Amino acid sequence: MSQNSYRPGAFSAAQRSAYPSAGTSAGTSSFDNPAFYQPHRGGYTTPGARSVHSATSTTLTGRVGCLTAVKMTALAKLNRFFRRLVRFRQMDFEFAGWQMLYLLIHPQKVYRNFMYRKRAKDQWARDDPAFLVLLAASLAITSILFALVLNLSFGGFVSFLLWVIFIDCIGVGIVVATSLWFISNRFLRRVDDQDVEWGYCFDVHLNAFFPMLVLLHVVLPFLFYGLIDYPYFFSRLLGNSIWFAAVIYYIYITFLGYTALPILQKTHVFLYPITFIFIFYVATVCAGWNISRTAMDFYHIRAMNENRT
Repeated sequence: MSQNSYRPGAFSAAQRSAYPSAGTSAGTSSFDNPAFYQPHRGGYTTPGARSVHSATSTTLTGRVGCLTAVKMTALAKLNRFFRRLVRFRQMDFEFAGWQMLYLLIHPQKVYRNFMYRKRAKDQWARDDPAFLVLLAASLAITSILFALVLNLSFGGFVSFLLWVIFIDCIGVGIVVATSLWFISNRFLRRVDDQDVEWGYCFDVHLNAFFPMLVLLHVVLPFLFYGLIDYPYFFSRLLGNSIWFAAVIYYIYITFLGYTALPILQKTHVFLYPITFIFIFYVATVCAGWNISRTAMDFYHIRAMNENRT
């Protein structure tokens, strides 16, 4: 290949003369300097609005990735996400499974990947629905376990599954994500030209929901009839401890999710509920209330419209 062949960052003498202001005092063109190219800086505003970014928040979010020149509104990103929801061959289930595993053993590592996505694609929220699909499949499998433990009919199983997916996971998630999205943008932002994506808030909820799912929909059913469903102190302590661990894990992973955002400050406030939950946990154990037995009764009534026998 000749010396005059095109290569990225190289410009001919005619191109250099066409842009005299691009020259430097040392006689070299700033076109060859990577710092000369400044991509369209991107941040986020409220859902549906266009993204903006300024030099103020560039220092907080790190270097902007190479794809940030392509701007999409939040609505466009949501449409793209749901279009991919029916294209299973485009989903990275292996990586989604890796995320689920590390949410249980090393959740900080999962949020590092969110930082890489921000730099590469200029968005914090997932653009691959594989995690949501695997989570829905996990809910379906654990609902079968619940149906066996609670002795539900097929209709009761279907009702229980729909409740768990659309109310417990998605419905509660929308409420929690919207509340924390508002609190983060209203009280915790350290910059004015970026805000927290609602989609990222919902992703944080899904991340925190999965370990809770494992504790409450896998561990609890296996131990319920053998150790928990009795009016004894140890049974009450074990059952309430599982619920306490599940809620604490949810709060902790939520805290990690918002701490990963460099545009937020004072994210330790997400840990404040732990004190009140611990007091409530101790009070229920001392008062003789077995939360797990109450929850199982509630699940059975919700699915079958009758009391658990």
